[in-house]
Amino acid sequence: MLQPAYLPWRPSPFLKLSAAMHVGAGVGAVLAPQLWPLWLGAVVADHTTAAAAGLLPRSRLLGPNLTRLPPAAAARGEIALTFDDGPEPEVTPRVLDLLDATGQRASFFCIADRVRRYPALAREIVQRGHLIENHTHTHPHLFAAYGPRGMAHQIDDAQHALRDVTGRAPRFFRAVAGLRNPFLDPLLARRGLRLASWTRRPYDTRTGDAAAVLGRLTRGLAAGDVLLMHDGHAARGASGKAVVLEVLPSLLEALRQRNLRSVTLQAGCVPAGAPAAMGALA
Repeated sequence: MLQPAYLPWRPSPFLKLSAAMHVGAGVGAVLAPQLWPLWLGAVVADHTTAAAAGLLPRSRLLGPNLTRLPPAAAARGEIALTFDDGPEPEVTPRVLDLLDATGQRASFFCIADRVRRYPALAREIVQRGHLIENHTHTHPHLFAAYGPRGMAHQIDDAQHALRDVTGRAPRFFRAVAGLRNPFLDPLLARRGLRLASWTRRPYDTRTGDAAAVLGRLTRGLAAGDVLLMHDGHAARGASGKAVVLEVLPSLLEALRQRNLRSVTLQAGCVPAGAPAAMGALA
């Protein structure tokens, strides 16, 4: 069994500045209590900035955040197709068939309790050359408001469930809707997980307009992009099918025309010739 690959946690520059500001405000409140509005305003401004950063899925203020593949992968003409919220028996197998037909590989950010519900489908994802990554255990909509204990339970329960079903512990984590708070980064570092967001988001859970979804994914599409789609919770298109099934054939053709190749996040982020990343366990 592969051993965990823990990462040292290094607070982001913003978090270091935030900690220093809190200490400074505390000292200032003691030494110059008459200036309490100034100290309180500084703390409120800091918390407001942190909250805003957590509401921006691609922000790096709270810590490292993979929004696109490394330059080496882009130089090879690689992109990353990612699918969230599955597995979904009515959708995921057809997504897999379309990917197989074009030889493309993808990363599936799965909800762990759905993986437990459909273990054979989860194993099929892996057997067909793709990787499953961590998208929490139950996909709570208030995940970004959780404290460290609640976040840890969601991450750890998913990590163990996904490993037990597929035989591999995920290496990447995607927060629910990409939203988070300052507690998340140290939790991921201790578990050897990397936060992953995206460069292109089509809002395919909100609209069934296939043309609009395809346009958001392909307009300016270039090597290194990370594309977000949903095989679970997908909106329905004009045909009544999940919109991802209406869009994916045209998207895959666009990749062919642009000489782009989709790889898993792990393949895109591991340097050529380097050993595969070790599994992460809590």
